[in-house]
Amino acid sequence: MSGRFITLEGGEGAGKSTLLALVRERLVARGIEVVVTREPGGTLLGEAVRALVLDPGHQRMCSESELLLVFASRAQHVRERIAPALAAGHWVLSDRYTDASYAYQGGGRGQPIERIAALEAWAAPLRPDLTLLLDLPVAQGMARAGARGAADRIEGEDAGFFERVRAVYRERAAAEPGRFRIIDASQPLARVCAAVAAQVDAFVELHEAGA
Repeated sequence: MSGRFITLEGGEGAGKSTLLALVRERLVARGIEVVVTREPGGTLLGEAVRALVLDPGHQRMCSESELLLVFASRAQHVRERIAPALAAGHWVLSDRYTDASYAYQGGGRGQPIERIAALEAWAAPLRPDLTLLLDLPVAQGMARAGARGAADRIEGEDAGFFERVRAVYRERAAAEPGRFRIIDASQPLARVCAAVAAQVDAFVELHEAGA
């Protein structure tokens, strides 16, 4: 079976880390070789950029700089890690990818969607085969994130920022129903896990059948 690219997206407190591990386990149980990664990050350069973008000490970072830094990390990520893994027949599972830039730098920061699309076409043309969007009300997500401890530069934004992020994620999911699967992440964890597992199993079975 050829490689496939799966991404998990969602706002703060959506439970991506827990569910990323679940998806990996489901794939490995089916004998699939999985490369797990994240954005920003995924490479030595990418992790250095992640530290810059999330550092609360960089409060004066302008939205243009943030957008360009994220895409610099992503360009390296695609060329160094994602594309080679897919070419080798592995499946790639990423905690966030380009949809996050439309949501956070576009919706949250107000960067023009056309600018993000141009950067995507140039720096990160690979598209996911499946995107699981973990959706939950902003107040619930912020409460969960706050319970984890000190906020990073993005986690420290206000509710209005995260409402815009959520709105763009939902708009993108509505525009691409063939790629996105919306998971109600406000449910108890067991239900969320079951919903994610069902979507992953269905996706794998579809591709095992040669569709």
